Amino acid sequence: MKNTALSVNLNKVALVRNTRHLGIPSLTRAAEICLRSGANGITVHPRPDERHIRSQDAHDLSKLLALWPGREFNIEGNPFQNLMGFVRALRPQQCTLVPDGEGQFTSDQGWNLAQDGARLKPLIAEAKALGVRVSLFMDADPAAMRQAKAVGADRVELYTEPYAQAWGGPRQQDQTRRYAATAQAALDVGLAVNAGHDLNRDNLTWFLKSVSGVEEVSIGHALISDALELGYAATIADYLRCIREAGPGPMEQGA
Repeated sequence: MKNTALSVNLNKVALVRNTRHLGIPSLTRAAEICLRSGANGITVHPRPDERHIRSQDAHDLSKLLALWPGREFNIEGNPFQNLMGFVRALRPQQCTLVPDGEGQFTSDQGWNLAQDGARLKPLIAEAKALGVRVSLFMDADPAAMRQAKAVGADRVELYTEPYAQAWGGPRQQDQTRRYAATAQAALDVGLAVNAGHDLNRDNLTWFLKSVSGVEEVSIGHALISDALELGYAATIADYLRCIREAGPGPMEQGA
């Protein structure tokens, strides 16, 4: 069985760069080092206010990823805001649809498909017609996985902040079981599973050991914070170690 893929979110690199007008640190340089060090892909979330990722960054990274066959470009965002323009222009391997408000500090909830599913469905169909895999950012709710499949998604990205907040405390096991049940519900209806938000070197291995079939984790804040101390290459190597140490997940062990 292949290991879970690691996609590096570069938003925080752009945030630091944007505090000056010098063009450093370079996003393309960061991406290149991460890819050379073994990362499986690059993620960006270009918000409408361009407070970190700018439109030009997405275009520059798209050109860079074209030089790395087998590595993936994942563009996140709200399809009712600016995401679809990037999907149409760049056709990344994957787009992750996130229900962020324009001024939202960070992603903090998954889609309410009873409310937004009808509006999402044609945009999902359009992205897929362009050859772009579609992942929906979703809370850990097993009952919602059938709805995600019905609107046409290929994958769900499980929003893992509640798991990260429970890590090391009395609710860790309950949260872990909730994510495991949601992932299994997704697999049962034919969806692939991604995960992301506040995963780090402490909690990643346990998550992957406990939750079946996670295809990809997207990690930004913790990984870039670690890179400030360790450097990109050593940080990527350690996250890949965390993934390897998870070994085959529960689904494979029971096969």
